Amino acid sequence: MSAESTLQQEQIRQKAGKYLTFVLAGEEYGLEILKVREIIGMMDITAVPRTPEFVKGVINLRGKVIPVVDLRLKFGMQQADQTAETCIIVVYVGDMEMGILVDKVSEVLDISGEDIEEAPSFGVNVDTEFILGIGKAGGKVTILLDIGRVLTKEDVSAAVAE
Repeated sequence: MSAESTLQQEQIRQKAGKYLTFVLAGEEYGLEILKVREIIGMMDITAVPRTPEFVKGVINLRGKVIPVVDLRLKFGMQQADQTAETCIIVVYVGDMEMGILVDKVSEVLDISGEDIEEAPSFGVNVDTEFILGIGKAGGKVTILLDIGRVLTKEDVSAAVAE
């Protein structure tokens, strides 16, 4: 086995752990559970002018103002109507908290390193940097997201701009 493939195997093994899974447009996604602060039901979101379309606004969560991003819009999907299952996952991005709007939360999965594969390459014009890997658990394929790369510093800045 080459040193490069041994390194890749080690990097994949390090991705093993617990993931909070959620659904967007019928597809299953996962976030490292350690990046999740809490899951809250829908609440009033105050729009902030002159922010990108995917920045829905801010919420007041127990006295703390938290920006909320619609993950569907961030990923270029169609906006969906809110349902009883629509919720906000409050995540840590760097040193701040942000909310991500998702269709519904599924479950917490414990995914072993052997069940995680690298993100496939789709060619030079497709950015997959935000994909941590592809998890296979419970007979399903789950796209594991690196939330720090999904929500970039520019997104965070846009969300908190006055």
